[in-house]
Amino acid sequence: MSGLLAGRRVLVTGVLLDSSIAFHTARLAQEEGAEVLLTGFGRLSLVERVARRLPKPAPVIELDVTDEEHLTRLPERIGEYTDGLDGIVHSIAFAPPDALGGTFLDTPWSSVATAVEVSAYSLKSLTRSCLPLFGPRGGSVVGLTFDSTVAWPAYDWMGVAKAALESTSRYLARDVGPRGVRCNLVAAGPIRTMAATSIPGFSRFRDIWAERAPLGWDVTDPEPTGRAVVALLSDWFPRTTGEVVHVDGGVHAMGA
Repeated sequence: MSGLLAGRRVLVTGVLLDSSIAFHTARLAQEEGAEVLLTGFGRLSLVERVARRLPKPAPVIELDVTDEEHLTRLPERIGEYTDGLDGIVHSIAFAPPDALGGTFLDTPWSSVATAVEVSAYSLKSLTRSCLPLFGPRGGSVVGLTFDSTVAWPAYDWMGVAKAALESTSRYLARDVGPRGVRCNLVAAGPIRTMAATSIPGFSRFRDIWAERAPLGWDVTDPEPTGRAVVALLSDWFPRTTGEVVHVDGGVHAMGA
């Protein structure tokens, strides 16, 4: 079997619909030779139905990243399908409605804590749970983020959570590097997924990218982001870790 990920075993989280970045990452990973497993939370029947739309049906494991029992049992559940892992894709984020939409000053700590735990701390939780499954050759953890170097309209505490995610990735890179495991993030431009369209004012992001992306940007096309994730999962970045790779048409580099 040929391909960038030939013979690799990859766990992809966060697949809900076939419009998601996670779904297209899983599809591309399979096309590049990987054995793919998915995790889902809540509507598992929906995730299982979407999994059947991949080039090869993929098993779905239930995972709530805030549930310690789920995390403890995850290696055992993965072991039902494969004997180890070479890569993890973290595509998990959530913020309660009152943490988004322009009410930054009024958001209670309980909502902020949820956003940070699910969207940032979970990168550590997931990696730590799966670390024993990486073999002597190590592997790669890749998470998805949204540029957190500036304050965006309506993004509010999710922006703070993404900043925490980026810092978490750097510390993970430090601590898992000696085991040969890399940890990087891909900062994607706005993609019209179910999660994105639940953000109040999402259309403003679309307008910003339409005006400022020197390479142009298609909010309906997750594939460029998925390709970057697959590349970081592969051996083509053997000494890159703690990095944030932007796939946003170049908006992050433009002043105005």
